[in-house]
Amino acid sequence: MYKSIVKPFLDRLVALIALVVTMPLILLVMVLLFIFQHKQILFTQPRPGKDEWIFTLVKFKTMKDAFDGKGQPLSDALRLTTVGKWIRKTSLDELPQLINILKGDMSFVGPRPLLVEYLPLYNDYQRKRHSVKPGITGWAQVNGRNAIYWEKRFELDVYYVENQSFLLDLKILLLTILKVFKAEGISAEGNVTMEKFKGNS
Repeated sequence: MYKSIVKPFLDRLVALIALVVTMPLILLVMVLLFIFQHKQILFTQPRPGKDEWIFTLVKFKTMKDAFDGKGQPLSDALRLTTVGKWIRKTSLDELPQLINILKGDMSFVGPRPLLVEYLPLYNDYQRKRHSVKPGITGWAQVNGRNAIYWEKRFELDVYYVENQSFLLDLKILLLTILKVFKAEGISAEGNVTMEKFKGNS
């Protein structure tokens, strides 16, 4: 009952309240990005959700569009702006995902929605992460976030799927608040973001 009725109801209710409460902060971030990031405000990208259904993820844009002489995007480190770095550090880039929760694409807690291009690379065990809605935060995020290696991350995702409960969700949310204040695990070692998943060896 919690997974199918209570959690979806709470997700939408809390997301609506959070959207109203944080609206001044959302508007502030939009103004900062408009001024300091050359009007590049929102980042949208297709991501796989529950049962691998594809939806459009919405976040605040923290990297500028910049390309090399061959038309290829520059590295994340070169594209990450000063204001974008601050927005990522404070996790304010996640705020627009409240809209994804209201639409039913996401939950507050669940495995993070990864890239569509990863879908063919998962083994059957890793694919279990798509048995639930993806979340803004999850068990992997409070146990290392982007600083853990992929196999461990998938292991934590599947653990959440197999042990989902109100108490576990509450624990993850409380730990997430602590992680945000400490700004832990934002980057993988040697990268400003998580290194791409290249499949199982």
